[in-house]
Amino acid sequence: MLNHSIDPNPVIQLMEAFRSSKAMFVAVSLGVFDRLERSPENLKNLASDLDCQLDPLERLLDACVGLKLVRKQDAIYSNESAASTYLCRASPNTLVGYVLYSNQVLYPLWSHLENAVRYGGHQWKQISKQDGGIFDQFFQTKETMQTFLKGMHGLGTLSSPLVASAFDLGRFRLFVDIGGATGHLAIAACERYPQLKAIVFDLPDVIDAVRDAVSSTSVASQIELMKGDMFHTEQLPEADLFGLGKILHDWSDEKVTALLEGIHKRLKPGGGILIAEKLLAEDKSGPVSAHMQSLNMLVCTEGRERTLGEYRMLLEVTGFVDVRGQLTGGPLDAIFAVKP
Repeated sequence: MLNHSIDPNPVIQLMEAFRSSKAMFVAVSLGVFDRLERSPENLKNLASDLDCQLDPLERLLDACVGLKLVRKQDAIYSNESAASTYLCRASPNTLVGYVLYSNQVLYPLWSHLENAVRYGGHQWKQISKQDGGIFDQFFQTKETMQTFLKGMHGLGTLSSPLVASAFDLGRFRLFVDIGGATGHLAIAACERYPQLKAIVFDLPDVIDAVRDAVSSTSVASQIELMKGDMFHTEQLPEADLFGLGKILHDWSDEKVTALLEGIHKRLKPGGGILIAEKLLAEDKSGPVSAHMQSLNMLVCTEGRERTLGEYRMLLEVTGFVDVRGQLTGGPLDAIFAVKP
């Protein structure tokens, strides 16, 4: 007997949720929002400009209207403010890189989630048919590297200012942003603390790719770029503050422990470590965004999302004390600890 008193909408919404995501991914990939940002336009001209068929494009555009990404008035389409801000390549706040990464990499990987749950291990080889990890593939060409770095930068500009303000960092003088990529965490920290000097430490090809972007910021004079491999921690400079933004969740406990041990050796006594990650509740009951990111790590990497207690254990076993966490309300939370 059917129980009509139970609301089916949560199940139906989840069943169909991927359709909304894919519609946005495709609209970005086709350049819909970039074209509309130049000027509002009718369907026929858009189809010609984007090299699309009329009826299919109309369905996609109308779906974007329903998703509140596009407006439609008198058969003329134009961008909503969210699309102008986050879904156009020319916007300083663009998330296009991460959208393209989600469409081209994450979407295929998630189709192998059942495999990952049943057998364990990331699913990169299943979709790439190549040896090596997912980061080896991202950094194989300049184009794939730039797409990945732009994606990370867009999200980083939303999270890093909140992380940099989560704890009082006023006593520190040299901040080393490990695996800092485009330097958004170092930039946010330097903007908040004018006395701070920073070093963005990353792989040689990454540093070469981000040099111009970092040099164009308002705090460029406070930031140095340094090439190296974070897992060869003897390459790290000595400092009184180290940062790890969205790094630790990529790796196993064993690799995280080795990295933290190396950082501890290069950190001056009384120095601190600032970590930006999404925190799971201690009973792992939420938040859902952390659950989804942990599943994302399952299909992509050897890592996972962790609770503050799990980070505390990893930090304390490597010599850190006074481990504190702060929920920021943004895409990433903040963890801070000190070396005695």
